[in-house]
Amino acid sequence: MTAMKHLTLLIIIVLGLGTSATVVAAQPGTFYVSANNGNDAWSGSSPEPQTNRTDGPLTTPQAAIEAARKLGTANPRRIVLAAGEYFLNCPVVLDARDSGLTIEALSGTKPVLYGGRRIIGWQPDGDRFWAANLPEVAARKWDFRMLAVNGRLCQRAKLPREGFFTHLNKFDVPWMSTSGGGWKRKPTPEELTTMKYRPEDLGPWLDLNSAELTVYHMWDESMVGLARIDLDSHTLTFSSPCGHPPGAFGVQKYVVHNVREGMAAPGQWYLDRTAGKVVYWPLPGENMTRADVLAPTTERIIQVIGTEAEPVRNVTIRELSLAVTNVPLKAGGFGASAYDGAVSLKYSEGCRLRNLTICNVAGQGIKAVRSRNLRIESCTIHDTGACGVLVGQTDGAVTDNHVHHVGRVSPSAIGISIQGRGDSGVEISNNEVHDTPYTGVACSGDDHRITGNLIYRAMQELHDGAGIYITFCKRVTVRGNFVRDIQDTGGYGASAYYLDEQAEDCLVEQNLSVGVSRASHNHMAHGNTIRNNVFMADGPMSITFIRSSGYRFEKNVISAKGDIELMEIDGVSTSRDNILFSPGGVAKTVKWADRTKDDESRLIPVNGWHRVAPGLSPGVEKGAVRFLKGSAGERLGIRPFDVSEAGHIKPPVAR
Repeated sequence: MTAMKHLTLLIIIVLGLGTSATVVAAQPGTFYVSANNGNDAWSGSSPEPQTNRTDGPLTTPQAAIEAARKLGTANPRRIVLAAGEYFLNCPVVLDARDSGLTIEALSGTKPVLYGGRRIIGWQPDGDRFWAANLPEVAARKWDFRMLAVNGRLCQRAKLPREGFFTHLNKFDVPWMSTSGGGWKRKPTPEELTTMKYRPEDLGPWLDLNSAELTVYHMWDESMVGLARIDLDSHTLTFSSPCGHPPGAFGVQKYVVHNVREGMAAPGQWYLDRTAGKVVYWPLPGENMTRADVLAPTTERIIQVIGTEAEPVRNVTIRELSLAVTNVPLKAGGFGASAYDGAVSLKYSEGCRLRNLTICNVAGQGIKAVRSRNLRIESCTIHDTGACGVLVGQTDGAVTDNHVHHVGRVSPSAIGISIQGRGDSGVEISNNEVHDTPYTGVACSGDDHRITGNLIYRAMQELHDGAGIYITFCKRVTVRGNFVRDIQDTGGYGASAYYLDEQAEDCLVEQNLSVGVSRASHNHMAHGNTIRNNVFMADGPMSITFIRSSGYRFEKNVISAKGDIELMEIDGVSTSRDNILFSPGGVAKTVKWADRTKDDESRLIPVNGWHRVAPGLSPGVEKGAVRFLKGSAGERLGIRPFDVSEAGHIKPPVAR
């Protein structure tokens, strides 16, 4: 071989080695996982198995985490999941050793992580039902409260089949408000664990092992099991206490779940703990020999947990789907906050959850506590048993998410719930929240910013909440939101924008409400400003300032086709350039003590209120607030605004 050929061959080898080194270096610390083609004995260095199948992707996310930990936290590490279904018997757990880690989907795929397993072996059970035997349920080693069939979160059997039962308990102790210490007298253990029922509602047929009750309160509910039934005194004894006594707040509603007698329609199910089987009524055309049935085995799917001294930092989780989790049998409390999330974070810093799809879970979609600079972005969360997103003592952003059909297990669930404050406030922006049994967006704590959200069909089941509800807070800004189509189901009512106990120095500005009869409700709140909003209703409307003081109420438009009621207007210290427009009704001021009186008097003259047509341009119901030239709204300097694009930021349409 000539010298020139030697040199040429050497150059080729060197270049080849250099190219190979470049390819490896382009993805340092990357570990691939494939549920279908992986092996936890392999290195995870490639997304596909080698031809000789001696190396390739790992099988489980936890194996990839263990491999990534060996590299330390000095350099970024990445775990990439291929398409497929990942069934987990326990959650994927990240701690401080995983700081800087990214877990994401392989480009163009959407892998699904399940916190449960498939149920097979279905057999006919009577004329209409099918059942699968579960020995672990009979042995009390497995219990669950949600079932997904062919991708659909199924409704548990319920009695009565429509509406509610009425129990006979009363608890007439005054509620002193949350800030006043709660109940004037502490409930006794017996008051929290016993309930008298009407004899025609329940009987000896009730299976105590399987039956669970939802006992309704005012703004939350208690899920309890049964220890005893006394057929002579018609008394139930619960296996765990209620959060409030049955009968508190004058509410005497309850339902029974998870008994065969409650199977009323196709698509329902119950877990027969006595017989050790799950029973399901198939939908028309649903073949149970081929149905995909999933039940939960864990409460969490991904858990990020650090310590106060050593938080988990800069973890990113994106582009994944998560489904199927459980909740324990206990009272969830306000906002079902006692339950954990499919994604659960505690003591984290700088973490990011992006473009996740979370559905068919019995608890929260995402729950984070004591976390700093957390970002929850562009996620789709639906069909949850509890809240869509719940964060507590956390700061960061919850933005551009689509949250809907929450509270499928716990009707006190909130679409997006912010509880308390981290080092700074939370930005809650451009979210679309709808179909919630209780409040759409709620927050407590200081310096939060609630902007550009679209909220509708909230408050479908419980009471004393709102599209946007804030309490125990200071300096919260509520701006540029659109709340519509919220119906009052009774109790303490439902509102569009609600400032409750100890809300102080807050600003509610340039918001629109349409189809909400109590647009602005203010209770035990002080020194807040409500300005340049438009509140519209097809019937009557009320604006309330109960036990409130020091309000500025200026340049707002209140337009209703029925009566307009201003309650406890003395709570407003400064009113200026507001418009009242009621072509089919009267406007009046009302004292809380006189609210039941039939008073058709005209509005008592109050400075700063104008009973004129605002001159809104057509189409305002869709979100674009404009005033006609020369109209009262324009003359008073009420600024136009546009919330027609409020809500989840839609991806651009491909051209």
